[in-house]
Amino acid sequence: MTLFDVYPLFDINIVKGKGCHVWDENGTEYLDLYGGHAVISVGHAHPHYVEMISNQVATLGFYSNSVINKLQQEVAARLGKLSGYDNYSLFLINSGAEANENALKLASFHTGRTRVISFSKAFHGRTSLAVEATDNPKIIAPINANGHITYLPLNDTEAMKAELAKGDVCAVIIEGIQGVGGIQIPTTEFMQELRKACTEHGTVLILDEIQSGYGRSGKFFAHQHTGIRPDIITVAKGIGNGFPMAGVLINPMFKPAYGMLGTTFGGNHLACAAALAVMDVIEKEKLVENAANIGNYLLDELKKFPQIKEVRGCGLMIGMEFAGPAKEIRNRLIHEQHVFTGASGTNVIRLLPPLCLSKAEADEFLNRLRKVLD
Repeated sequence: MTLFDVYPLFDINIVKGKGCHVWDENGTEYLDLYGGHAVISVGHAHPHYVEMISNQVATLGFYSNSVINKLQQEVAARLGKLSGYDNYSLFLINSGAEANENALKLASFHTGRTRVISFSKAFHGRTSLAVEATDNPKIIAPINANGHITYLPLNDTEAMKAELAKGDVCAVIIEGIQGVGGIQIPTTEFMQELRKACTEHGTVLILDEIQSGYGRSGKFFAHQHTGIRPDIITVAKGIGNGFPMAGVLINPMFKPAYGMLGTTFGGNHLACAAALAVMDVIEKEKLVENAANIGNYLLDELKKFPQIKEVRGCGLMIGMEFAGPAKEIRNRLIHEQHVFTGASGTNVIRLLPPLCLSKAEADEFLNRLRKVLD
């Protein structure tokens, strides 16, 4: 058997990580400014994270959701306090796509409606309804194209209000900051008007904070920069620092019922240990504040590069848009300067480093980028 060939791969085999650095099988060290798609939140192989997971798997790695799991209760209490949503409920699953799938299901149970508003360039996952809400026809199979979704331009307040006024919209799903879409940021005015319109028309507002949440934007959730409170928030990626885990934060207006949602692996003991370790480190090392400070520094410095057409972002979620294709720049960063970055579309390079990135490491990246661009 061979692997199903769906990923274009760099010819690099990463075998070790520490903090904001990774090493390949030949011992070459790379500066990691991508964190494996924004997954590595507290740094590779953080000692507290390693200890928590090791101790848990040596005790009990998994048992089913048919019994009490006090670690789940602890994750919910800690996450509520840390995020500012301590009156919400938490449903734990394994991936961002599952989180959005369950959020949309909850919204439909609640409203009885089936139409969903999403936005141009949105990415919400690859499962049935999540991929339908993703603005990329290349990855929507015919079986997923069921006519549930209306795509609107991001930040177009009038178009949004007109659709919601029809009174048949189940949910609006929007990213706190669009990641795959190229670090596109909803404006504060748009988000506040969206919140008002959803409330007025009985539509559920879902904030997809899978990439933009967990401290990455310099606040715990990116939408908190706009002063709104959504009805449902989805999280994944940074929640487990590499261990597959995700969550749905649910407003008290939703009433649970046995069998409404379910999962086999979601919220397992090992995943909860990972999540608790991540929250420990975020709090102790003040990583949300660090993301804000280092992110602001990087944004300011990157705007000084004349070769970059536009710099967008918030905290340690940054997009660099070039006038032309950025593929060669990214390839040179990896192969010549040993820096991992991400991409979006043709012209945008994305930076999504671990939240523990230091100023010295930020400066090292800027120096290596300068060598590629000069």
